[in-house]
Amino acid sequence: MSGHESTYTPNSGFEKWLDSRLPIVRLAHDSFVDFPTPKNLNYWYTFGGILAVCLAIQIITGIVLAMHYTATVDEAFASVERIMRDVPFGWLLRYVHAVGASMFFLAVYVHMFRGLYYGSYKAPREVLWLLGCVIFLLMMATAFLGYMLPWGQMSLHGANVIIGLFGAIPLVGEGIQTWLMGGPSIGNQTLQRFFSLHYLLPFMIAGVVILHIWALHVPGNNNPTGVEVKDVEKDTVPFHPYYTVKDGFAIVLFLIIFAGFVFYAPNVLGHADNYIEANPLVTPAHIVPEWYLLPFYAILRAITFDIGPIQAKLLGVIFMFGSIAVLFALPWLDTSKVKSMRYRPVAKQFFLGFVAAALLLGWCGASNPDDPIIPLGEDKLQVSYTTEAGVDGVAVFEAYDDAAAFRSEKLAEGSTASIAIKKASAFRFIHLAQILTAYYFAYFLIILPYLGLRETPKDEPDAIHKAVLGSAHGAAAVPAE
Repeated sequence: MSGHESTYTPNSGFEKWLDSRLPIVRLAHDSFVDFPTPKNLNYWYTFGGILAVCLAIQIITGIVLAMHYTATVDEAFASVERIMRDVPFGWLLRYVHAVGASMFFLAVYVHMFRGLYYGSYKAPREVLWLLGCVIFLLMMATAFLGYMLPWGQMSLHGANVIIGLFGAIPLVGEGIQTWLMGGPSIGNQTLQRFFSLHYLLPFMIAGVVILHIWALHVPGNNNPTGVEVKDVEKDTVPFHPYYTVKDGFAIVLFLIIFAGFVFYAPNVLGHADNYIEANPLVTPAHIVPEWYLLPFYAILRAITFDIGPIQAKLLGVIFMFGSIAVLFALPWLDTSKVKSMRYRPVAKQFFLGFVAAALLLGWCGASNPDDPIIPLGEDKLQVSYTTEAGVDGVAVFEAYDDAAAFRSEKLAEGSTASIAIKKASAFRFIHLAQILTAYYFAYFLIILPYLGLRETPKDEPDAIHKAVLGSAHGAAAVPAE
């Protein structure tokens, strides 16, 4: 916390010598041992430590896997299989790395939702939030690059779809697309540059994490009440041992869940098609990214209409990237003076709606957009025909045999005829995705700014310690969430 005086005292001669030249031990002591931390932090605040562990796991396992991986289209798939079958404990390394990516995103989503709920993006923590958004963006890029490396069917065709999105950008799109692929199509050069960037970006993430922690230690932690520390002695406790123990317990529980996936269901979060070697001549029936990118994929596919000269494909790309860009503007979009939604009952309801919308967008992203959610009728068979005289006609049937017999009859008469499926009216996944996309942007651009000006919040406690222990007059403590 800014202004916190160091309590570190070097004991040995070596510690005194090092402290006068490179006070790294003092920095670690002041940052992670004696750092004053609000005494009311709940378990939602342990995900910062969990994320640090996830990043370390990904970097360590990634470095070892890179020692055995071959970044060529002819050998990439085989090298991954060799890691799984021939490298000692290679199967474990690969499963830990693959499952670790999902666990990393699971933890970061919880971390971000907690920040949204408790207002951790508000002043004086705007830079802290912005750096967190940068980390999230780098994580998405790293995950996308890494998804291509196994060189399975979903790797190739998923990368082809995502890279193709950049081609929709006017003027420079085709140049960017060619630059990303390293040529006119995906090949060795694409795989090699993706591997190089996938190896580099985690170290960039680690660098931004250091800045993120630095930005956290200037104003100090936010807390569930959203009230700033007023009395260090009454409102805070040292980070160690109080929160090292709490974080350690949460990390152990998280690693148990992590291990459960690694040893009992390592492929449940992936796609089976990625165990088929990439074939540019065979396209999977349904191309989807990994689960942690599905909400943004659903937003991309939800835009099926043009707006003026902007075509639907480009508009979808704008909305997809806009759904991330709006997070960077959040500290200035929410105009409420109250940080925590614990004291904003109306905003809390809309926030729960936002969480539900994000989860449902993931469901939409994993589903075929044309599949019905609520059927409003039954599909019919439609026979379209044109007589020799040039008269067009259409007949609708429920049974295929009736439609086929009618078509044969028209063909015998010398008409041309074809059978097609006439889909019944239905509320489909594409419709749900469009509604949820509208709510996603409305939440940030309309609802939060409006509630900040109009909502009447509940009374906040005067100090953090009163929220924990109750006031001197015996007021009940605010329950932890």
